[in-house]
Amino acid sequence: MRESVLERRLVREVERIGGLAPKWVSPGNRGVPDRLVILPGGRTVYVEMKAPGKPLQPLQEKWARKLFKLGHQYYKIDSIEDIDRFIDEVRGW
Repeated sequence: MRESVLERRLVREVERIGGLAPKWVSPGNRGVPDRLVILPGGRTVYVEMKAPGKPLQPLQEKWARKLFKLGHQYYKIDSIEDIDRFIDEVRGW
């Protein structure tokens, strides 16, 4: 399954629970997560989408550590099952 297919599904599922999942582009900051997931109730989550089985690149790992250190939620999603788990988790917040 292609990353783009998973990304479209994530966007659709986030919108289904009342949120938004815009593409996040930050010029000059390579490795930032692909999606900024904005949820009802003022919650924001960073999501890196990958093709199934693909690991994070070193700059992506660095961003994940930075975001965790600052207290933010960060997810790597590379399967439909990951999307389902993500939606179940954030729906409960």
